[in-house]
Amino acid sequence: MIERSASSVVWAGCAVVAGGLAAVSDLTPHRVWGVAAALGYGAAALLAGRPRAAAGAALLGAVAVPLVLLVATGLGQSEVAVVERSGALLTATGVPYAPEPDGLADYNPYLPGMALLGALPGDPRWWTGAVFLASVAAVRASPPLTGLVAACPLVALPLAVGGVDLPVAGLVCLGLALAGRGRAGWAGLPLGAAATLKWTAWPALPVAVALVAGAGRGAGRWTGGGSGRDVGRRVRSRGWVRCAAVAVGVAGAGVVPVALGDPGAFHEHVVAFPLGLTGTESPAASPFPGRLLAAHVPGGAVVAGVLLVGSALCTAASLLVRPPRTVPAAARRLALGLTLAIAFMPASRFGYLVVPFVLLTCLREIPCTVRSSSPTTSRPGRAASRRS
Repeated sequence: MIERSASSVVWAGCAVVAGGLAAVSDLTPHRVWGVAAALGYGAAALLAGRPRAAAGAALLGAVAVPLVLLVATGLGQSEVAVVERSGALLTATGVPYAPEPDGLADYNPYLPGMALLGALPGDPRWWTGAVFLASVAAVRASPPLTGLVAACPLVALPLAVGGVDLPVAGLVCLGLALAGRGRAGWAGLPLGAAATLKWTAWPALPVAVALVAGAGRGAGRWTGGGSGRDVGRRVRSRGWVRCAAVAVGVAGAGVVPVALGDPGAFHEHVVAFPLGLTGTESPAASPFPGRLLAAHVPGGAVVAGVLLVGSALCTAASLLVRPPRTVPAAARRLALGLTLAIAFMPASRFGYLVVPFVLLTCLREIPCTVRSSSPTTSRPGRAASRRS
């Protein structure tokens, strides 16, 4: 009874959030989502005694119905048009960036991989959502948890209106999960793919490398040649090097050729524009500390930059001093680093927080299955003394 009441309160709270967004937003896609989602969450609150039915009602009202309506009517966030336009440019010219952007609509702040999703047939939301859901499913999180994550307003809203952070979140989750299972080379594939989409995926690479190294401490069996500790070191070395090499190779293959195709346009769109170094202001203007400092404090942009670099260095130092040894620990470390970056960036949005949220929820129960050798196998001298 208590669990049912708690679920009912949670779903009712989601309905209030969705209804509130519909009431205060001046964006038509958000209002459409808010009305449909409020009805879905309200039905879920009434069905709280039947968890599967409640989750289904929430998914129907917060994801399926508004997504179909918005795609059918051609409505969506500005990101949808940006991805579609970049896909058309990539197909036509090989470079997804306008050489001389005239205004906000001409800028594409995403890395070249995002344009591939815009070049595919149909609305980009089908592809961004498919990448996210397929990646989360491949993580092997429990199906009820996956459904609840997708139904959460922070995820359901971008699924329907066209947020582009979800494929990044899904691929990073999959990469960390594979790294924790000891599949270092395979982990580099989704991590590298995520790194071709947005800069926000790049911090995941050192975290995954640290996870492979930390989780594999002591891994490796002694087979008679050399000490078991030396074997474990060689195994760990090969693992993190393989992970890093594959990830960097995939990311480089997706980004470098396009960047070299038109270096000026690449810098203008994906470096200068997000940093506020062009004459066009980024619409990413949520009131985080970095944004407030840059907008209202003399020299605040420099202060925000110092805070951003300082938080990155602290996170990197923590990986060296105490690398994560489990997938949930790696997810927490990455989520903290990304949250600090989002807070201190001069141009940021609340929607970026979906990546830390997905990391913390989808990876909280993923075990780390890198096998470690026992003391008797890693230290042959000690093993011999115990046998004697």
